[in-house]
Amino acid sequence: MVVCAFLSLHMEGRDANFHLEKLLLIYFTGGFCAWVIALPLARLLTRRRGTETRFAAHFALLSLGTVALTAFFFAMDYRLFYARWHQPFGTRVWAFQFVFTSAGAVYQFLVMGLRLYLPVGLPILVGASLWLARAMPLSRH
Repeated sequence: MVVCAFLSLHMEGRDANFHLEKLLLIYFTGGFCAWVIALPLARLLTRRRGTETRFAAHFALLSLGTVALTAFFFAMDYRLFYARWHQPFGTRVWAFQFVFTSAGAVYQFLVMGLRLYLPVGLPILVGASLWLARAMPLSRH
């Protein structure tokens, strides 16, 4: 996912961004955590299924997991930046600030950050899902 984000930024001429390292770290962390969670879950859900079902499960879980976890890490980074202006932890106002700042960050990621997975990420996702579906041994139980 780091390569996808970097190549997309490079193709748009925005790879000289002064936040590039932090941005790439967020994309790496989201992709890595999604891989660690989605792979065993897809295997568990499709252990007695055909290749098409395994492909669909890997494709769906990897794509949704990567987007969700990258959005989460983006929101937490966003929240850390704005935390200095928020109320003390545990107050009602803090809870509202936390929820709405995080929701705003997720929305911003979906609008501006999701496109960094394209056009490079989609073929990689299809290839990885196909490879994982074919490499998964059929369970005979």
